Amino acid sequence: MKCYIYSKCSTCRDALKWLVANKITVEKAQIRETPPCNAELTYALEKLGDVRKLLNTSSQDYRDLGLKEKVAAMTADEIFALIQENGNLCKRPFLIDQKRGIVLRGFNVDEWQTVLA
Repeated sequence: MKCYIYSKCSTCRDALKWLVANKITVEKAQIRETPPCNAELTYALEKLGDVRKLLNTSSQDYRDLGLKEKVAAMTADEIFALIQENGNLCKRPFLIDQKRGIVLRGFNVDEWQTVLA
């Protein structure tokens, strides 16, 4: 299980605290330096059904790139390329475990509890 985080993000810190409190071990990756790979994003898209669910629409980077107006006309591959260039465009924390069929983005305690505990 891999959890992509941004250390300055309070939501990511809350998620990590929750994981520790629930004795759930994850491999941590800094999303800015090591964004999810194409295979992980493709798998997440299969599970989530909408590529826009992978995007951090509240980020300054998202706004600066004007993605709100552009994303509807973009392909999944184009969006994946953007995320891989700028990991902050990915909704975080982003937790994935392909073996267990898990994709979580953002931190919702109830959802994480249901899926992971």
